Amino acid sequence: MNKRTLLVLLVLVALAGGGATYWRSHQVQDPSLVLSGNVDIREVTLSFRVPGRVAEVVVDEGDRVEAGAVIARVDPEPLQAVLNQAQGSLAAAQASLALLQAGSRAEDIARLKAQTEGARAAVVNAQTTFERQQALLTSRTSPPQALDNARAALDQAKAEEEAAQQALLAAEKGARPEEIAQAQAQVETASAQQKAAEIQLADATLHAPSSGTVLTRAVEPGAMVAAGTGVVTLSIDRPTRIRAYVQEPDLGRLAAGTKVLVYTDARPGNPYAGTVGFVSPRAEFTPKQVETQDLRTALVYRLRITVDDADNVLRQGMPVTVRLADEAR
Repeated sequence: MNKRTLLVLLVLVALAGGGATYWRSHQVQDPSLVLSGNVDIREVTLSFRVPGRVAEVVVDEGDRVEAGAVIARVDPEPLQAVLNQAQGSLAAAQASLALLQAGSRAEDIARLKAQTEGARAAVVNAQTTFERQQALLTSRTSPPQALDNARAALDQAKAEEEAAQQALLAAEKGARPEEIAQAQAQVETASAQQKAAEIQLADATLHAPSSGTVLTRAVEPGAMVAAGTGVVTLSIDRPTRIRAYVQEPDLGRLAAGTKVLVYTDARPGNPYAGTVGFVSPRAEFTPKQVETQDLRTALVYRLRITVDDADNVLRQGMPVTVRLADEAR
C-alpha cells in the first residue's frame, strides 16, 4: 500500500469518526419522559409528653385511625390532683388581690378610730398623773421614783397613740401600689401554674396527629412510661407521596405543579393522577470539579410527587413508573 492510498484511508476514517460524533450529538431524542420511583409513606412514633402509668391503649396494629382519634391514655389521677392544687392557689391569690383592691372595711376604720380615741385619752390621763407627781416632788411629799414612773407611763401612752393614728391613716389610704402589683404578680403566677397543670392533664390522652395506619404497638396497659417513650408507630399515608429522580436535561419539563401519571405493577392499565410538588434545588451526588459534557447529564435531582387519588393499594417502598400526563395521552 503506497503512501497516497494510506493517506486517503486516514482521511476517510477521520471523516467517518467526525460524522458519527456529529450525528450522536445532534440526533433527535425520544420526547417521552419516563421516570422510576418508589412510594414514600412517612412514619411517626407517637409518645406521651407526661410520664405515668398507661391506663389503656385503644388501637392495635393494622387499625386505621383518623386525625384526632384517641390512641392511648395514662392514669390522669395524679395530674388531676396537681390541677386541683393549682386551682386552689389561684383562688387564694385572686382573693388576696381583691382584698387589697377593695381597701379597709368601714367597720375596721371605725374600730381603729376608737382605738385612737382611747390612746388619746390614755395620754391625757398620763399627762395629768405626771404633772401631779411633779407637784408632789416639789413639796417633797412624793419620792423621785414616782415621778420617773409617771414620766415613763406618759411616754408609753404617747407612743401608743401615735401607733393608733398611723394604723388609722394606713387603713384610710388603703394598700400601696407596690402591694397591689405584688398581688397581681402572684395571681399571674398561679394562673400560669394552673394552665400548665391543665396542659399536663390534657397530655394524659394521646391523639393521632393525622390519619394513618398503626404499624406497631410498643406498650400495654399497666406499663410505666417516661415522657417521650414510644407508644405506637403510625404510618401517615395521606397524602401519599412518590419519590422519583430526574436527570438534569429534563429539569425544565418537571416544574412544581406539573401533572403526571403514576403506574404500578398492580394496576398497569389504571394509573394514578399525581402532581409534582417539590423539585430539589441540588443534585443527589456531585461529579468531579471539572465536568465534561457527558458527566453533567449524569446529575439527578429528587422529585416529590403527591398522588391525588391514592388508595390502600399503594404501600411503602412500592416501585412505580411516572410519565407526564400530557405525553401519556
